[in-house]
Amino acid sequence: MKKQKESTWLMIARLLLAGVFIFSGLSKMIDPVASGIQMDDYFISFGMGFLHPFSLTLGILMNIAEFTLGFMLLFRIRVSLTALGFLFFMVFFFFLTAWLAVAEHLEVNYGYNLNVVKDCGCFGKAIAMSNLGTFLKNVALLMITLIVFGKRKSIPDIRLTLLGQWLFACVGSGIALFIQIYCLRNLPIIDLTEWKKGKDMVELLVEKPAKIEMLFLYKNEKGIEKLLSMEEMETITESIPKFYEEYYFIDRIDSIITEAVKPKITGFSMLDNQGRDFTSIYLDNNKETVYLLFMHDLDEVSKEALQSENLSQLVVYCTNNEINFVGITNSPPEDIKDFIEKNEINFPIYYNPIDPVKGPFVVRDAVSSNPGLIILKNGVVAEKRAWRNF
Repeated sequence: MKKQKESTWLMIARLLLAGVFIFSGLSKMIDPVASGIQMDDYFISFGMGFLHPFSLTLGILMNIAEFTLGFMLLFRIRVSLTALGFLFFMVFFFFLTAWLAVAEHLEVNYGYNLNVVKDCGCFGKAIAMSNLGTFLKNVALLMITLIVFGKRKSIPDIRLTLLGQWLFACVGSGIALFIQIYCLRNLPIIDLTEWKKGKDMVELLVEKPAKIEMLFLYKNEKGIEKLLSMEEMETITESIPKFYEEYYFIDRIDSIITEAVKPKITGFSMLDNQGRDFTSIYLDNNKETVYLLFMHDLDEVSKEALQSENLSQLVVYCTNNEINFVGITNSPPEDIKDFIEKNEINFPIYYNPIDPVKGPFVVRDAVSSNPGLIILKNGVVAEKRAWRNF
C-alpha cells in the first residue's frame, strides 16, 4: 500500500522530536564520563550499586541509542521501526521520571529519605532540570511521540535501499561513537563545568570574610569618652600627649564594615589529615600559579597515569620552580594515606568530604578525567588537561 504524503504539521512534530533527541544525545556525548557518572547515580539510587563497573559503557551506549534514534527520524530512516523505538524510549522514561518527581516530592515535603537523583541528566550539563520539570517535559514528548507513532505510515522512508538505510543509520551511530571516544580520551570538546577556562574559582568557591574595624573605647576621670580606631591610637599622643595617662581603656567594639560573602558554590574544601582547610591558601587571586590534580575516587585513578613519565616530570618541574602541585580527592584520609604509600606520591593530597549520594560533587565534576589536571593562575582557570595530555 502506498504511503500518504507527510503533512506539514506531522513533519514539524517529527523534526521537533528528532531535534530534541539529537540535542539530548549530543549534550551527553561531549562528556561520556559525566554520562557514566549519571548512570552510576541511578544505580546507587535504586540500590543497584553492583552495576557500577558497567556505568560508563551503559552511559555511552545510551547516548548512541538516543542520538541514532534522532538521526534516523530526522532523515526518515526505517520510520516505522524508528517510531517504535521512540515509543519504547519515551514510555520507559515517562514512568522513570514520574517516580523521580514523586520521590523528590516525598523527600522534600514529608521527610522520606529515598536517595532520589535530583537531576535526571537528560541534557547532560547543558540544561539542568528539576525532576518535576523533567517529568512534564517527558509528558509533552510522549504526546508528540504518540502522534508520530500513530501517523508513522504517513511518513515515507528515505529513498534508499534497505541496506542503504541501515548503512546510513550506522553513520549516525558512528558519529556518536567517534565523538565519545575522542572526548573520553581527551576532555569534552565543549566544557560545561564550573571549572571552565577563564572562570575565577576564588569568586565561586572561597568565602569572603567580613571586614571588621576594631574600635577602642577610652574614658577619663571627667567622664569624657573617646572612641579610637587602630590608626587613631597610633597618632593620638600627637594631639593629646598624656592621653594614656589621662584616659583608661573601657572596651573594644568591633564594627562590621562589610558582611561576609558566602561562595556561589558551597561544599568545596581542601582538608588535610588534621581537618585544616587549605582552600584559601591555594585558591587565591594573589597566588601566581597552582597545579591541582583532581582524583575524585582514588580506587579508580588510572594506574597508567600515575606511572607515566609526563606526570613525574610535571611534579619535578613544579618542585624545581617552587610552584604548588597538590592533589584533591573525595576519598577519605585513610585511603589517601594508603594511596600515597602504595604509589610513592611526593605531593600533598587534600580531602573534600561529600555525601556519596547527595554530593555536592564539586571535585568529581571539575574535570572528566581521573586523574585530571587544572592549572590556576591568580585563582583563575588557565588550563585543563586529561591525564593522557599531561
